[in-house]
Amino acid sequence: MKIGFIGLGNMGGPMASNLVEAGHLVTGFDISAPYPEGVSRAESAAACAAGQEAVITMLPNGSILRTVAAEIIPAMDKGAAFIDCSTVDVESARAVATDAAAAGLAPVDAPVSGGVGGATAGTLTFMAGGSEDAFAKAKPLFDIMGQKAVHCGESGAGQAAKICNNMILGITMIGTCEAFALADKLGLDRQKMFDVVSTSSGYSWTMNAYCPAPGVGPQSPADNDYKPGFASDLMLKDLRLSQQAAEAVDADTPMGQRAAELYRIFVEDEDGSGRDFSAMLPRFEKRSRE
Repeated sequence: MKIGFIGLGNMGGPMASNLVEAGHLVTGFDISAPYPEGVSRAESAAACAAGQEAVITMLPNGSILRTVAAEIIPAMDKGAAFIDCSTVDVESARAVATDAAAAGLAPVDAPVSGGVGGATAGTLTFMAGGSEDAFAKAKPLFDIMGQKAVHCGESGAGQAAKICNNMILGITMIGTCEAFALADKLGLDRQKMFDVVSTSSGYSWTMNAYCPAPGVGPQSPADNDYKPGFASDLMLKDLRLSQQAAEAVDADTPMGQRAAELYRIFVEDEDGSGRDFSAMLPRFEKRSRE
């Protein structure tokens, strides 16, 4: 396939590389990130999108997505798939999908889970919104870049699934870090804590697969001085998106709201920016009860 890929940063770069390795002809565009080997360079987003069977975007936020979409939609061939893998607000995803469909394109909003490691290994999970036909066009590419793709519903459903998932993730990581900090002060060995909780009712992904305590459980960013697999800044972004969506539909999410505020403090007022979101553990270690 001829594929345009716009946004070649930490996530988009390795995703594009996997498409190249699978034999696809990939043309890329990015204003600052390096171009992966095998990805042809376009001079603009519109040039990147012109004549392609599918265009994939991986962009920082909804505002940038809307700007890029306005540039590339008129340049794309009718019937082409417009696959947006960014994590953005539901309203922007739906607005872009509406414009793309009106232009005869097949839009899919398909944010991902799995982080940079998953993008590199081709093991991402895609949460997709759009028509059945649009999803069917995108699915072969999802199968190359990831290990699972779930069609969640109409346009915007992929973004809705992503922000709900990451609201759970943010809340759960805070609880896991609080529990380790409490266990420390109660004199409980961290390995014993892990051995109990990981096989009991406290079982969770943040405990069992991504343990925030160094030297405990499988290898995780905690074992690499909390260099990010998933940065606290990105968790804050996703939690803010969850609260924006909750406000729009009048949903009561007190835990999500509190998690967003704790990550805001950690990222903006403390040393959390640029650190993995599991670095909440050393934060709680240093704190006393207020």
